[in-house]
Amino acid sequence: MMRFVAATCLAVGTGGVASAQVAPQTSIAEMATTPLVKLSIAETLRTPPDEASITVGTQARAPTATAAAAANKEKTERLLATIRRAGLRERDIQTQGIQLSPEYNYVNEPATGRGRQVFNGYVASNSIQLKTRDIARLTALLDTLTTAGADTVYGPNFSIADPLPLRAEARRRGLARGQAEALEYARDQGFSRVTLLSVEEGQSFRGIDVIVTAARVQNMSGGPPPPPPAPERDGIVAPGQLETGVQLNLVYRMER
Repeated sequence: MMRFVAATCLAVGTGGVASAQVAPQTSIAEMATTPLVKLSIAETLRTPPDEASITVGTQARAPTATAAAAANKEKTERLLATIRRAGLRERDIQTQGIQLSPEYNYVNEPATGRGRQVFNGYVASNSIQLKTRDIARLTALLDTLTTAGADTVYGPNFSIADPLPLRAEARRRGLARGQAEALEYARDQGFSRVTLLSVEEGQSFRGIDVIVTAARVQNMSGGPPPPPPAPERDGIVAPGQLETGVQLNLVYRMER
């Protein structure tokens, strides 16, 4: 007959006294008396944006690099003066990039049937990023910029200036939902209450809904499909709504 003997690990301290080290274990029966509920809660709030970013650019061509840069500098200064007159703050005006590069035309040679590049001069460009909090007058601002000489306009990209209060409210709602859902599980299994054991917050997120009703202004940042068009304010742009939220991983213990 075979016999199984359970071995106990002993540790001898400096005083020479032996002590048993037994890892704590929870039996299935004990776990059944206070089972755990693990929930993943995503809570989002949808609110209209309160600021928008736009990138505008100027461009000039000339036979020499010096002439192209000078012409573009003049256009950029005129555009910046218009931006400042429109009431935008200096901290909301930022140069994004300045470029100067040669320009070539591709010409086909009928005699040889081959093509070659022909130098055509230089192109100088400058891009400026703007931020405005006057969403209601966004179309008027776009018209002002293009009239002042902006050759390119990208945007608008809508955002919330201070998303922290929205995330705090999303957390409160998420915790309330988690408590209610965990309690529902507990009562279905004959328990009367739950105790929150841990909270883990995943990455906070912000989605974008933008409605654009004309081809001149484009939303470049993607995002979920836009909701049904809202009434426009002053022209071609309707800001839609933004989603701000949190992901919570919650663990509750059921109790009788």
